[in-house]
Amino acid sequence: MRPSRRALLAATTAAAASLPSTAAASTRRRKLRTGFERLAADGYSVLEGQKVGIVTNPTGVTRNVRHIVDVMHADKRANLGAVFGPEHGFRGTAQAGGSEGRYDDPATGLPVYDTYLKSGRPLADIFTASGVDTIVFDIQDVGARFYTYIWTLYDCMEAAQLAGKRFVVLDRPNPVTGRAAQGPVLHKEFASFVGRQPISQAHGMTVAELARLFNGEFLTTPVPLETVRMTGWRRSDFYDASGLPWVPPSPNMPTPDTALVYSGTCLFEGTNLSEGRGTTRPFELLGAEGIDRRWAEAAGELALPGVHFREAYFTPTFSKFQGKTVGGVQIHVHDRAAYDPVRTGIALLVTAKKVWSGFAWRPDHWIDKLTGSTRVRTMIDAGASADEVVAGWRRELAAFRRMREEYLLYT
Repeated sequence: MRPSRRALLAATTAAAASLPSTAAASTRRRKLRTGFERLAADGYSVLEGQKVGIVTNPTGVTRNVRHIVDVMHADKRANLGAVFGPEHGFRGTAQAGGSEGRYDDPATGLPVYDTYLKSGRPLADIFTASGVDTIVFDIQDVGARFYTYIWTLYDCMEAAQLAGKRFVVLDRPNPVTGRAAQGPVLHKEFASFVGRQPISQAHGMTVAELARLFNGEFLTTPVPLETVRMTGWRRSDFYDASGLPWVPPSPNMPTPDTALVYSGTCLFEGTNLSEGRGTTRPFELLGAEGIDRRWAEAAGELALPGVHFREAYFTPTFSKFQGKTVGGVQIHVHDRAAYDPVRTGIALLVTAKKVWSGFAWRPDHWIDKLTGSTRVRTMIDAGASADEVVAGWRRELAAFRRMREEYLLYT
């Protein structure tokens, strides 16, 4: 008999609540405690009697930057049996579109399995072969639909269900706040590893909240899910309020400032312009050969809230325009609360096409995968303004916002 989704959600909340709670004190002190910190403080009781495998990467660290795998491996209260690495790998040695493969971790001797681009039954078979009972997920997300770690989460949840495993998510902050979902919602026919299911481009959720949503709305059969929530985090908090160290979740996400703009400017991956890879400011620097001051001027004339645009020139060390000096803009966010990254990204696409005759979409229409439909591309090609493009997704975004409310854990 298929379990009730609401019953599973209630069990999830109850399991999280069973951990010792210092929510009131944490709120007064405003000290955030991550899911892992609460798990360890409770002696790993949620994992008692279970052989555990962890899906993680370099961001799975304590506040004194010890990796949780190293911590748990050294703690007799935890029975850690395997590690599962996502894109870029468990220890983070691979660039975009790469992983580390299968190996034994030199530091702990634990077997490390590669999950990148694996899903369904093949991934379930990996979980089965590992011999673990429970899969734990602890990776720092950045809040954008096309950042692949949330789809690693989804794929691992689905595979865990197929393999008959429990699934536990240790929560971490959304670094760009959890205030509101923004941007277009994915249309199912454009599903890929940069968007498996219809959520908005900037989802405004934590990974534990997303796990609850995936289980309640998208998985054909829900996985036995438990979440260990944070204490001391509010939806309006940016990452610097957390007191946690920032570990780059991927090579081109060096700072929380990158995460702030990423859900908008990653759209330039779908064009022939550089999105700043190969610079010290990826996704904040955008440009191409032949672009000059007119782009920054055109973007500035829109008076977008919370952001200024500076004429900029840079030479990428890899990726698009490697070794060539290109012109473009640097994004300077001066009011994070007012800034809308997705609207800003659309405005930059519109103005780039307006001022630079060389503007082109990637021939494979990757922009459609990133935005979740053909609408953004076809509207911009038809001469629509940024506000007209944004207006095109308002109804579907409102529906997603209503749906996500049921799964939120924080105020």
